[in-house]
Amino acid sequence: MTIAAPETQVVTTKKVACDGGEGALGHPRVWLSIPQDTGFVECGYCDKRYVIDRDHAHDDH
Repeated sequence: MTIAAPETQVVTTKKVACDGGEGALGHPRVWLSIPQDTGFVECGYCDKRYVIDRDHAHDDH
């Protein structure tokens, strides 16, 4: 049985930052890299899932 992530965000870069999104109630900012093979990554603090939009993705600089 798979439990759905609490929130999912579609992004266009493989590197994303997550801070919990709730200001002082969030968590420390962490940088996450989306692996090519899975196409998504989940934050270890808040379990938010970031999914790469492969049709509109661009290189990270």
